[in-house]
Amino acid sequence: MPGFSYVSYKLMQIYSFSYRIKSLHIVDKKDKEGITFMKTAIVTDSTAYIPKELRDKWNIHMIPLNVIFGNEVYQEEENISSIEFFEEVRNRPLPTTSQPPVGQFAELFERLGEEYDAVISIHLSSGISGTYQGAVTAAGMVENVKVYPYDSDISCMVQGFYALEAAELSEAGVEPEGIIRRLDEMKQSVRAYFMVDDLSNLQRGGRLSSAQAFVGSLLQVKPLLHFVDKKIVPFEKIRTRKKAMKRIADLLGEDAASGEEYKAVIIHANREQEAIEWREELQAEYPNVEFLIGYFGAVIGTHLGEGAMGMGWVKK
Repeated sequence: MPGFSYVSYKLMQIYSFSYRIKSLHIVDKKDKEGITFMKTAIVTDSTAYIPKELRDKWNIHMIPLNVIFGNEVYQEEENISSIEFFEEVRNRPLPTTSQPPVGQFAELFERLGEEYDAVISIHLSSGISGTYQGAVTAAGMVENVKVYPYDSDISCMVQGFYALEAAELSEAGVEPEGIIRRLDEMKQSVRAYFMVDDLSNLQRGGRLSSAQAFVGSLLQVKPLLHFVDKKIVPFEKIRTRKKAMKRIADLLGEDAASGEEYKAVIIHANREQEAIEWREELQAEYPNVEFLIGYFGAVIGTHLGEGAMGMGWVKK
């Protein structure tokens, strides 16, 4: 980062996290008399697309959604990866997707209740899936643990930002209500935009007519989508992929111009090298933004299609 040493930058990150902790009125896991405070487990679903090594590092529990090819049911992130999915879908009819069964939620919550006092269960937007409602229903079925279902209003690694923040705060000893307050605070600065590269998946999934897809393809229309009131809606129609990606970058720039620290994720549908190159360009332009690389997995990829690209960000 220009003007800052690496040590200075890390000290700024530590100070920022310490300030958040203090603002939530947090106490250590044990007080002076050695009384242990509440232990909180963090759960999210597979559409957060948090890499396994990060889930393991922060002890985040993941419940998978399903992708269904005919009579074959795959649990995404468990027995089908994003790469495997895009290979499969090139030569097979478009699959359907389904949320986790309520019983699967209840079983996970009960098991976590043997070790934890509370569970915060963070899920993709209730406007595009019944997964969050499944967590709500299951929460009312278990008695050995207090469950806090949380609607992220979004999906993909931006949803993952909530889970990672919650896990970090839980590790620091923050009680569930304090974690929820921080997640609500994050929502005020979260932004995400997605570009659909190939309109055929929207058409095959019944979300776009054949005529619209044909005309759109001829015109090289690249729809930009975003979440409004929990649902995915059009933001703008842009003529080329290059212009669409520039438009997303400009939207990030409007927020980053404040000089405040942001965390952003570039999300791709089987276009990793392009995502890496885009990150290098953006990192040089926006030194106050920390960039990660994420991906669209099988469930979200079913609807957006291969080649989709997006970016989400949140204020640190």
